[in-house]
Amino acid sequence: MSGFPRLGTVRSDSLYEFARRMIDGENGKLLIGEYKSFIETVTPAETMQILDRLLSEGYSFELVKKNVGKIINVFFKSLNENKWYKPVEGHFIYYLMLENREVEKIISEVRPAIRSILKGSATGQEVTRIILQTFIKRLRDYELHYIKKENILFPFLEKAFPEYRCLKLMWSFHDEFRESLKVLGSELQSANPDKEILNRELGRLFFVIFPIIFREEQIVFPVSISVIPEKEWEEMLEQSLETGWCYGIKPLIKKNMGNPLLNTDRMIDLDTGSLSPEQLIQLLNNLPVDITYVDQNDEVRYFSGTKHRIFPRLKAIIGRKVQNCHPPESVHIVNEIIEAFRGGTKDHADFWIQIKGRFIHIRYFALRNQQGEYMGTIEVSQDVTEIRELKGDKKLLDWNKK
Repeated sequence: MSGFPRLGTVRSDSLYEFARRMIDGENGKLLIGEYKSFIETVTPAETMQILDRLLSEGYSFELVKKNVGKIINVFFKSLNENKWYKPVEGHFIYYLMLENREVEKIISEVRPAIRSILKGSATGQEVTRIILQTFIKRLRDYELHYIKKENILFPFLEKAFPEYRCLKLMWSFHDEFRESLKVLGSELQSANPDKEILNRELGRLFFVIFPIIFREEQIVFPVSISVIPEKEWEEMLEQSLETGWCYGIKPLIKKNMGNPLLNTDRMIDLDTGSLSPEQLIQLLNNLPVDITYVDQNDEVRYFSGTKHRIFPRLKAIIGRKVQNCHPPESVHIVNEIIEAFRGGTKDHADFWIQIKGRFIHIRYFALRNQQGEYMGTIEVSQDVTEIRELKGDKKLLDWNKK
């Protein structure tokens, strides 16, 4: 963090006081005049530090989220004019910015049609639906962009920049994007979609996408480039192979030549048997479930491989606090489960959700040693869609049955 302003200085305190007083409802015009010299030179790192301080010094997440747009709008000119090193092809950030350019192009191409539709000047109800359905389908691909940020960029940035809590705000806006797509997708299933709902959700969608792009490219990306060590960017790019990239983007990636652990003959004693590292990895990766283990310090220590993964997991989350792996709106449930497990009042918790027509069963189990001491939590998720449909008995092998 060399070259970044220190917290507790007159400058950082002044910027914080400006943001605090804005949230408290004081006259914005007067405040901007009072803090003008600081506002005109505010940096990306200072912006993250201010938001972090608001979140850690008594302001609720909901209140900061409600006001973050106003604060960043005041900082817009300074942030927009900030010159930062934009990486070239072969860098993780370069490809994230390419995805942004592609989604901007998609929105630009469809905007005239959307305006006509919402004004009622477009002809043909079915044609209207098809245009919007195609648009929403193309935007769904953009979720890969947010998944890479949440599961790769954010964990690396959390390790390198202590004032990272504002990333939770960005994740919350990601979820607003997801929610709008869900509402629009559902509404467009109707032969006669409600124009008022379409208008509201499309406006909400654009109001989320464009501010996020600005905040990425003028705040989060510049700070990331400054603080994350150079050698880690290649690792991040390699991890992105598991999530993929949208809109046909294909990064230049030097693939790792394999896990040296698999080349050893060392056997691991599992009490009821011994397995080689490769056998153990293959066994865990081929169980028809997602497994994630969080240790007694709430840090992610293991997750099973990609064959049966339902929810995205990438190596960047290893060592990350589990609270940072969940959207802010649901983290209270995570904390409630862990505290009950740690306190010994509960040993398991069950949930089930439906995603894209699939029925997902999610279970949490407390792990304890022989003395009953808490050793962490294991999450087990399984797609049980077909299992729920089973009836009667099956006692014969029918591999050739079609």
